[in-house]
Amino acid sequence: MHAIDDLYVPSITGVDLQLRIASLGGRSYAFVIDWHIRTVAALAWYMASASIVYQELVVPKPDATFYFVVVAPTTAIYFLYHLVLEVATGRTPGKRIAGVRIVSVDGQPPGVGALAIRNVLRILDSLLFYSVGLISVLVTRQSVRIGDIAAGTLLVYDDDPKTDTGRFNEQAVARLGLERAELAHELLDRWKALEPERRQALARKLLDDGSERSDYALHEALKELVR
Repeated sequence: MHAIDDLYVPSITGVDLQLRIASLGGRSYAFVIDWHIRTVAALAWYMASASIVYQELVVPKPDATFYFVVVAPTTAIYFLYHLVLEVATGRTPGKRIAGVRIVSVDGQPPGVGALAIRNVLRILDSLLFYSVGLISVLVTRQSVRIGDIAAGTLLVYDDDPKTDTGRFNEQAVARLGLERAELAHELLDRWKALEPERRQALARKLLDDGSERSDYALHEALKELVR
């Protein structure tokens, strides 16, 4: 077992952000939770739909309705579970409980394309009872499976990023990206020390706001943005 490298992301403020990459243990914990959730959800749909439509769980003569109403949604729930939840909410319940999240190799939230690639290649990683993905995680410096390598993504722990000045929360990072979140927090920290014109210009840039709001209103809007 090799030592896992941390990910260091340069910031426009000059303070590098350190992301602690999730180990095999963190990945496995999230996977086991998600596997149980998606299995239960798929079985629940199968049993509920079959019972409602056919009044029985085992259909003697499956027809088109059975495949479209019972089998297709059950299969979709099981195999699209990760992709749909990661695109819609940023991560699955298992990752949330395990305290891990997906980022791109530059520390930013991954795009839909990257999430699609890593989930499509989950099929390859799952070969031989997930031994392919397991070997990949064990031999790579950043503990990534094949889907992550192809998508340019990593799994990191929630207790990051670590900086000398950072007071981060998950919502701010997800909303702004790491660099803008770090800058927003530092701007709030140094608000009173900066010249009014300078802090107002930075605040409007972060808020993408060209309106003439008061100094107080800009400060409150920034706090709301990183809350």
